Amino acid sequence: MDELLREVQAEKEYVLDTFRALNEALQRKEKTVVELATISAFLQNTYNGIENILKRVLKFKGISIPVSGSWHKDLLNLSVTNQIISLELSKRLDEYRAFRHFFIHGYGVLIDKEIIDAACREFARFVERF
Repeated sequence: MDELLREVQAEKEYVLDTFRALNEALQRKEKTVVELATISAFLQNTYNGIENILKRVLKFKGISIPVSGSWHKDLLNLSVTNQIISLELSKRLDEYRAFRHFFIHGYGVLIDKEIIDAACREFARFVERF
């Protein structure tokens, strides 16, 4: 259990450090495609950190994590089924999972500033309670 707590705390620190960098990028007045791509990368990194925490907790509980197909979605579902997160939180995180998927598999030039701003505001509320 001590090892799990250390791993989760370390991951949480990475998430919070990344979120601070995200906030710094958000403060820039002009947001060109470069800034939007940077903001998107920080948002995606922050979500990955949360997934890493969920994976560690599931592993600690002896629950195998899917490794193929839609495992990112399955990870959220397993986390709900095993009472690690609530269904409500899972639905909110699923929006960031979808954003992560779009960002990784899409084109940075297609990133919409309004969607990024809304996602960051919502994610800020989530991370504040993290």
